[in-house]
Amino acid sequence: MNILNLFKVSLRAVANNKMRSFLSMLGIIIGVAAVIIMMSIGQGSKESIRKELSTMGTNLLTIRPGADMRGGVRQDPSAMQTLKMADYERIMREKRFVTKVSPEVTVSGQVIYGNNNTNSSMYGESTEYLEIKLWEVEEGECFTEEDIKKAAKVCVVGATIVKELFGNTDPIGKTIRFKSIPIRIVGVLKSKGYNNWGMDQDNVIIAPYTTVMKRLAAQTWFSSIVCSAVTEELSDAAIEELTQILRSNHKLKDDAADDFTIRSQAEMMETMSSTMDTVTLILVVAAAFSLLVAGIGIMNIMLVSVTERTKEIGLRMAVGATGPVISLQFLIESVLISLTGGLLGVLVGGAVSTFIVPMMGMPSSVPAWSVYVSFLVCVLIGMLFGYIPAQKAANMDPIEAIRHE
Repeated sequence: MNILNLFKVSLRAVANNKMRSFLSMLGIIIGVAAVIIMMSIGQGSKESIRKELSTMGTNLLTIRPGADMRGGVRQDPSAMQTLKMADYERIMREKRFVTKVSPEVTVSGQVIYGNNNTNSSMYGESTEYLEIKLWEVEEGECFTEEDIKKAAKVCVVGATIVKELFGNTDPIGKTIRFKSIPIRIVGVLKSKGYNNWGMDQDNVIIAPYTTVMKRLAAQTWFSSIVCSAVTEELSDAAIEELTQILRSNHKLKDDAADDFTIRSQAEMMETMSSTMDTVTLILVVAAAFSLLVAGIGIMNIMLVSVTERTKEIGLRMAVGATGPVISLQFLIESVLISLTGGLLGVLVGGAVSTFIVPMMGMPSSVPAWSVYVSFLVCVLIGMLFGYIPAQKAANMDPIEAIRHE
């Protein structure tokens, strides 16, 4: 009997027991759909995070104070005072692989205008900060170098500040109070919305770093320094350059550890992508267990089918069908059930990933390779879990099979 005839016989056998075949497929459908949905959520989340980080500039570099040991106790890096004005000034003088630099001082507190108030963070920055972070001023203008020299009480604000304090009123030229200090608004930032971590990027106030240091934070050090490398490809060279400048400025010995850390945006992207890959793998493995259960279900149904069709198997052997032919027939039936379930699972998983997952507010992107892998896995499941029933059918004694009732 040729393969085509075997396929027709197997297809007829599957079609004759529609409900049982569908129930066998159901586990495969659920398993494949679950794997595709998990993969699409993982891939979508990774792409969303990369897109989010790229909006801050792919060549962004961030310098932060390093942790220190004092009296055997590791200090919080945020409490360290290792980044000073001298570091910023020297970086500005000697930079070659860095284009823009902004020292950063951050304070949080209540912002008040008239009878309205809200909680926010104020960032003390240089005039280059908006270019580094790829941020635009939608209304008004940014503060100037002259404002920085004078520690002027001016700022630019995010869209959330405008909404909470001013409603539909134009905020340009209005004076808000932050920690009892009056600060005049000179510009409004273009809205960025929420990021992937649920943080409102528009709930922000940006002022000259000298203003925040002297009038609000009362400190002489920076919480961080943000820079922009000449290109993303030169980020490593920029990190090396900044490391040498800071180590020299801090008079660190050759064997001494850095008292600062420098992180690139590419490094953050790689870290986040690696984390998301791990999470996705865990989710996919969990979903894949349902495929294992589905395979066991197929094997169980095929064993029942072999038992029910014992007499048929005996008759076919009596008219010349060999053991390998009988075995191949049942293997084809098993693979047919598995592949059909896989196809339906891909359709269900693709539909859920494309329409339902985005409606739930989660990012989703179905990788094409996941579909190919799903079909391959379905074929393997059909062959693996159909092998034992197929061998049982092939090893029957024709005479005993014909006598079976």
